[in-house]
Amino acid sequence: MDGEISADDLRSLLDESGDVDGAGTDEQAADENLRIVDIRNPESFARGHIPGSENVPAPELTDRVEELDDADRVVTVCPHGQASVQAARLIDSYQGVEGPVESLDGGLEAWDGPIVTDKSAGGTGSDDDASGADGSPAPF
Repeated sequence: MDGEISADDLRSLLDESGDVDGAGTDEQAADENLRIVDIRNPESFARGHIPGSENVPAPELTDRVEELDDADRVVTVCPHGQASVQAARLIDSYQGVEGPVESLDGGLEAWDGPIVTDKSAGGTGSDDDASGADGSPAPF
């Protein structure tokens, strides 16, 4: 594992890639294939996640790690930044991932960027503050 990445640094990476809103660009994808792996359960992921992230629940990670073969960089995410450290270590031990593997320091609790919700989970599809400060439930 290559350590932890701060929420500010991850947000900068997403801003550079044009993927802060989940749209991304083909040109940036050719430069670096950043994969944000959210290890929470599908229900928590649907309530709110970082734009561009993908849900690979922790219990499925060992069986699905090969899905990350094309990653140039992997950032793992969990609610508080503890379980994602273990997930990053597991991914880093897999020989198919060549680039840096990091955990989001502080997890979603530390993330102050946009949050995407899935409408099917009862969300509005709009961005919510991860802290729940606006009265909405936190996404984890």
